[in-house]
Amino acid sequence: MSTPELERLADPSPPTPPDRPRSWRPLIMRLHFYAGILVAPFILIATISGGLYAVAPTIEQLVYRDYVHVDTTGPAVPVAQQIRVAQAERPDLTVAAVRPAAEAGDTTRVMFTDPSLGESQRLAVFVDPATATSVGELAVYGSSSALPLRTWISELHRHLHLGEPGRLYSELAASWLWVIALGGLYLWFERYRRNRDKARLLTFDRKSKGRNRSLNWHGVAGIWIAVGLIFLSATGLTWSTYAGENVTELRSALSWTTPAVTKTIGSSDAATTDHSGHGGHSMDMPADASTTEDNVERIDSVLGIARANGIGGAVEASIPQSADTAFVVAETRQPWVMSNDSISIDGAAGTVIDTVFFSDWPLAAKLSAWGIQLHMGTLFGVANQLALLALAVALASVIVRGYMMWWKRRPTKASGLTAGRPPLRGGIRRISPMSVAALVVVAVAVGWFVPLLGLSLVAFLAVDVVVGSIRRARTRASNSTTSPHESELA
Repeated sequence: MSTPELERLADPSPPTPPDRPRSWRPLIMRLHFYAGILVAPFILIATISGGLYAVAPTIEQLVYRDYVHVDTTGPAVPVAQQIRVAQAERPDLTVAAVRPAAEAGDTTRVMFTDPSLGESQRLAVFVDPATATSVGELAVYGSSSALPLRTWISELHRHLHLGEPGRLYSELAASWLWVIALGGLYLWFERYRRNRDKARLLTFDRKSKGRNRSLNWHGVAGIWIAVGLIFLSATGLTWSTYAGENVTELRSALSWTTPAVTKTIGSSDAATTDHSGHGGHSMDMPADASTTEDNVERIDSVLGIARANGIGGAVEASIPQSADTAFVVAETRQPWVMSNDSISIDGAAGTVIDTVFFSDWPLAAKLSAWGIQLHMGTLFGVANQLALLALAVALASVIVRGYMMWWKRRPTKASGLTAGRPPLRGGIRRISPMSVAALVVVAVAVGWFVPLLGLSLVAFLAVDVVVGSIRRARTRASNSTTSPHESELA
C-alpha cells in the first residue's frame, strides 16, 4: 500500500485549505456518526420496550379481563358496602383508596397499603359492584393503577429491572435521541439541497440498491418521525434521574408545577405536586383504625358532594386515615379526557375544603400532563397506542439501517480494518471562531442541564483523541514524514 493511502487511513484529516467554504456539515456528520454508533444500542432497547409499553394498556384489558370487567348487570350497591367486601378479603391491610366502577360492566378497585409491595405499588381487590362480591386481587402501580403485566413492561422500559442503576440507560437514550434526530434532519436537508436533481427529501427511492438503499430509508424514515422522536426525548427526560431533577427545579422556579388540593382540614396552604409520571401517588399516613372505618361509611356522601361540584366520571377517592385529613376525589386519566379536576372534602362536616380545576392549571402544567399521557399511550386510547407502536417500529428500522450503512462502507481487508471508518476529522476548522465559541457555550449549558449527555460527549471526545493519537503513532512508525493533526470531534 502506498504512503498516501497509509496516511489517509491513519488520520483522515488533511489540513483544511483556507479558502474552503464554511460548513457545519462535517462536524454534525461526525457527531451524528459517533452518537449513532455508540448510543443507538441504548436507544434501540428503549424503542423496543417503549413500543411494548405503548400498547400495554390495551393488552392488560385483555389479559386481566376477568378482573376489570364483569358480566352481571343491575344497580350498584353503595360503595361503602363494596369496600367492606374488600376489607373482608384482606383484613390484614389498611384501605387507602377506592376507584368506583365508572361504567356498567366495570369492577370497583379497592386499594390497600401493602408493605410487602414495592414503591408506588398498592394491592387492589376487584369487586363486582352489582353483586358486591370479590373477583380477585392484584398489585397495581402508580397513579395510572397499572396492572402487573403493564408494570413489568414499564419497569423494563425504565430501568431493565435493574433498579436505579438501570435508569441510566434510559436517561442516556433520551438525552441523545433529540440530538441525533436534529442532526439527522440537518444532514438530510443539506444532502437534498446539494443534490436536488438526484436526491429525494420525503419519498423512498425504490430503485436504489446497496448502501444507497439503506441511506435512503434511514433518511426518509428519519425525517418523517423526527418530530415524534424529539417529543419522546423531551417527555422522557422529565422522568429521568439527573435531567429530571433539573426539569423539576426549573418548573418550580417558573411556577409551572402541577397544583394539588389542600388535604389538611383547617389549613389554607395548598400544596403542589406532580404525580403525572409512570408512578407516583400520595404517601399513606399512619392509619387510625377507628377513623378509617368512620370514613369508609362516609364515602358515598363524599362522592355525592364531589359530583355536585363537577367532579365526576372515573374518579379515585382517598380514604383518610386521620381525623385532620380530608378526602381527596380526583378524576383519573382516561382516553380522550383532556382535563382532570380534583376536590378535597371534610367527610365529617360534609364541606368542601378545596378544589382544583384543570382549567386553572398553568399552561406548562397542562402541556406536561398532556405530553406525559401522550408518551404513555393513554391520551387518545388505541389510536395513540398504535401511533406510538408505529413510531417505535420506524425508529428501530432507522437504527438498523444506520448500522447497515456503517458496515457497508467498511474499507477493504488490505487496510486491516473490519468496520466502517468515521467521517473525516477537521469539521471544527470548517466553522468560524465565533461559531466555535457559541458551540462551546451551548454544549456546556446543555451538558449541565442534561448531565449524561454532557458526560458522554466528553467521553466521545476522549475516545476520538485516543484513536487519533494511536493512528498518528502508527503512521509515524510507518512513515516518518507524516504530519500529526489535532484530533477533533468533527
